[in-house]
Amino acid sequence: MKYLLLIYSDPAVTPAPGTPEQAAATDHWVRYSQELAATGSLLAGDALQDADTATTVRVRGGDTLTTDGPFAETKEVLGGFYMIDVEGLDEALAWAARMPNITYGSVEVRPLAEFDMGLPS
Repeated sequence: MKYLLLIYSDPAVTPAPGTPEQAAATDHWVRYSQELAATGSLLAGDALQDADTATTVRVRGGDTLTTDGPFAETKEVLGGFYMIDVEGLDEALAWAARMPNITYGSVEVRPLAEFDMGLPS
């Protein structure tokens, strides 16, 4: 089954750039990504730029509206994702529990809905 692991963190507690803590965190993310890739389960993954670079788009009454920033104001912001293909939810949850930010952030685990729309996979 395919799952998306959505990575959320509070920027206020994320290690600051240029610090030894941030360098250690980066090393941890690299190791985690390499371990996940080595299992053959990693389909895709990437970090996102800061939430202040987001633009939210809505269409209401035929008008396209854009708003600077993410969809919702929250303490934790979406910082990245991994798309994985594993045996089931238990395995996806196990990978989420090993995420480097798990002690100061959270990981939302969502199964992908699969539709046959005739598109290449």
